[in-house]
Amino acid sequence: MEWAKKTLFIAVYLLIMLGLIAGKEFNASEEDPTRSTTIVVSYTEYEWWLIKWKDNTVLCQILIDHEGLPTIEEVAETCGPELALLWQNTPLCKSNQNCKGLYVHLTAERPKQEEMIIELPPATVWIDLEGCDPIPPENLCASMPTLLLIGEEPLPEENITAIQGFYDGVHFYCSGEICRLPLQPTPLEGVTVEFWADSSYGDSSEHYYARVRVIDTGVSQEPGRGGWYVDIISSQWEGAPIGSCAAIWEAFPPIGAPPTWLTTPERHELISSEEPYYYLAGRLISQGLIDASSCPSNGLLPNGYANTCGLESARELVEEWQNLFDARIIEVSDDIGIPAQLMKNLFAEESQFWPGVFRVPYEFGLGQITDNGVDAVLLWNPGFYNQFCPLVLSEETCEGGYLSLTEEQAAILRGALAVQAKVDCPECPTGVDLNNTYYSVMLFAKTIQANCVQIGSTVYNATDLMAGEVSTYEDLWRFTVANYHAGPGCVSFAIHSAWNNNSPILTWEDVSTRFTVPCQGVVPYVNKITQ
Repeated sequence: MEWAKKTLFIAVYLLIMLGLIAGKEFNASEEDPTRSTTIVVSYTEYEWWLIKWKDNTVLCQILIDHEGLPTIEEVAETCGPELALLWQNTPLCKSNQNCKGLYVHLTAERPKQEEMIIELPPATVWIDLEGCDPIPPENLCASMPTLLLIGEEPLPEENITAIQGFYDGVHFYCSGEICRLPLQPTPLEGVTVEFWADSSYGDSSEHYYARVRVIDTGVSQEPGRGGWYVDIISSQWEGAPIGSCAAIWEAFPPIGAPPTWLTTPERHELISSEEPYYYLAGRLISQGLIDASSCPSNGLLPNGYANTCGLESARELVEEWQNLFDARIIEVSDDIGIPAQLMKNLFAEESQFWPGVFRVPYEFGLGQITDNGVDAVLLWNPGFYNQFCPLVLSEETCEGGYLSLTEEQAAILRGALAVQAKVDCPECPTGVDLNNTYYSVMLFAKTIQANCVQIGSTVYNATDLMAGEVSTYEDLWRFTVANYHAGPGCVSFAIHSAWNNNSPILTWEDVSTRFTVPCQGVVPYVNKITQ
């Protein structure tokens, strides 16, 4: 659609949504209407001819709907790219004699009308709780709350007539836009709720789904004690957001609270550490941030790590540096939904919190991201890909998605993204750009999130079931860490092998025994991260 029509289209659409244009049209029978309406748009059509200077031969006709000269794209669409390029490269000719190349001439202006079909927004339903506002990770309610379904009809003069669905296989029906369902205790795996809204427009909303788990705390019902753990996973959930990977997997976190390595505390001091990192100490000494000249070999081993004396000399700064990024880790964790302690553990293992390149070339940032490692975020996070790709490649090249790129184009894109985490800065006082290091935390979190999606897909491909139906929240995180470190080939083989051997569920204990020999190094890595 050309820009003039599009502008008018938007204006008319807004009028429709404000109720200033009455009526609606169905593109199907009254019994099964579609959410669309047809409008008539008036515009002016401009007819241009593309002409040879040499003999005034008319080469083609160009019809546009805006004032001014046709664009090069409009000429190419009608007359072909070769003529369009020739016209674009024709110099201005003032004498009209002995001119070479092509020119355009406006021959007519005509009023026109065109019918347009506007897709109207659908009805929707949101899910919430009444009588409790559970706060993750415990999601504790002092008393049994009510499940609240809220219908929303965006069209003026229309309304939600009913909300209905199935609660654990039992049908329910509520008149109007609000539906209240009394909750009951559920099994540990929860129950499924399917729900949708009926509209006075004559149609129904999309069918939505939720997993609902209600578990008695087992503590006496004295004031301030006991109650119910209530967890809800749904795209329509209006309460406090659940961790992004839990939603991706449809996997409930452990009842009450997850293990420490999967927590995100409110204060960054709660993920602080005091580890004696020899590699980090070596980097601080090499950058001149610590004077270890009184130590043997100036405090350094031949491999660049600190020796014992060097570590003692750098110990205070080592402890300060390893906690330098804690506040940023908490901030990103709250934003993306990746557990903060898990990120901290991964950073400790990957880089000992030194983000510069030293031990392994072409691995960048606190998480030692590689160009192959960012493949996951480009493949499994389409929103991120759509934002980043046009910054490196042309919009036309990016349009088909990551899988449509040639291997060369994909390599360029991966390299450009990985370099975003590169923080080496010779002119900086510390030798690394700390501002870029903070950015790399966000990129790392998005990469881990993409690995969550990839694990969900791997499990589904192996089992034909959602990941949360065949594995626990904790073990799905272990698979994700393995996927990040060893790659999807290693993890996919192990998961498929476990399931094909008739394992009733997928556990890390089982899957970890099925890695091929080249992949077995990931097992102690994951066990260390998830202690």
